[in-house]
Amino acid sequence: MAANIIFHLDMNSFYASVEQAHDPSLKGKPIAVAGNVKERRGIIVTSSYEARAKGIYTTMNVAEAKRLCPELLLLPPDFPKYRAASAAIFSILRSYTEIVEPVSIDEGYMDVTELSKTRHPLQIAEEIQQRILHELDLPCSIGIAPNKFLAKTASNMKKPMGITVLRIRELKELLWPLPVVSMHGVGEKTAKKLNSIQIFTIGDLANANERTLYSELGKNGVRLIKRANGIDNRAVDPNSIFDTKSVGNSTTLPRDESEYYILKETFEKLSKSVAERLKVKYLAGTTITIQIRNYDWQNSSRSKTVRNAVHQADEIFEIAWKLFTDYWDETPVRLLGVTVSNVVDQSELTQQLNLFNFEQHIKDEPIVQLVDLIETKFGKGAIKRGVRVKSKSYASKTSFSKDFLDDHMK
Repeated sequence: MAANIIFHLDMNSFYASVEQAHDPSLKGKPIAVAGNVKERRGIIVTSSYEARAKGIYTTMNVAEAKRLCPELLLLPPDFPKYRAASAAIFSILRSYTEIVEPVSIDEGYMDVTELSKTRHPLQIAEEIQQRILHELDLPCSIGIAPNKFLAKTASNMKKPMGITVLRIRELKELLWPLPVVSMHGVGEKTAKKLNSIQIFTIGDLANANERTLYSELGKNGVRLIKRANGIDNRAVDPNSIFDTKSVGNSTTLPRDESEYYILKETFEKLSKSVAERLKVKYLAGTTITIQIRNYDWQNSSRSKTVRNAVHQADEIFEIAWKLFTDYWDETPVRLLGVTVSNVVDQSELTQQLNLFNFEQHIKDEPIVQLVDLIETKFGKGAIKRGVRVKSKSYASKTSFSKDFLDDHMK
């Protein structure tokens, strides 16, 4: 059976490139998109390649970036503009095949197996790359491989404006000598754990003992061994855009913070933002997770799963704040995040009566009696629950959310 042909398209320095496309005077200059530009607060979200050449990188503190590159041009994010550019990019991709899976605002997979029966994959990739460049003035890199993992790996091999083919038979030569932390799916924390059991390169991982990896990392350890050997059976799934698993928001504080009232206020704002996004999507969830990054950039998280799904800001805040105060040892904090996961549509919620919510149901009883009275007089179904219409919102303000996927559901 012939191998699948999968593309992974990754836009190059996306936000900065969109800004340069809208304002050609910015081309060739070191620019960066960052929050709170005027107050020099927050972090760099993305930067142009001219800025990267001067040492600017994503997550760098804005003040530090300006010290390193005084001529750096800082721009505030314009998410509606980026979402419009993203929609135009995916429109071009879908003109080649409907088997397109967006995975973030600036990257996605394509399955071009059928199309490649009549056209060479490299020709298709070059045409897509040139169309996006000429029609939208945006650069991208494309990885070509027999599966999603290798395609993603290939797209990172040459930037900007690269097209890279990666075959399974090339892994031993091209990937295995690389440090394990450079492999897609392996973060710093996982790399440290792998290093502790003498796995330093991707080749070490490819040849590791499955039982050992399972004992250290569970199912993910076995999955990583398969990935290192180029095995990935995941299909390109256009319907994945409908699978919202969590809703969250995070913020980087302007300084290392240990003031109790400021941290509490931050959690209140984050909870309100998450609640707004849940409302837009008409979702609720049972697991609340907080993310904490301290002054030394060490990350940690705490979670709690509740019986009844939550979606109101005060409910989310109460749980998130207790998770934080129970855990916090007054170490200065640099980043905070709140996420609600295990989400379901609010129409599917069933709430279990208990001593704490029984009174609320008692308050609803007069409404139930009124509905019964109207239906007795005018017939069953005379009064119905209003139809829910999902509202459109740009509640999400970061590239890390999946709100942009709403643009693909039209």
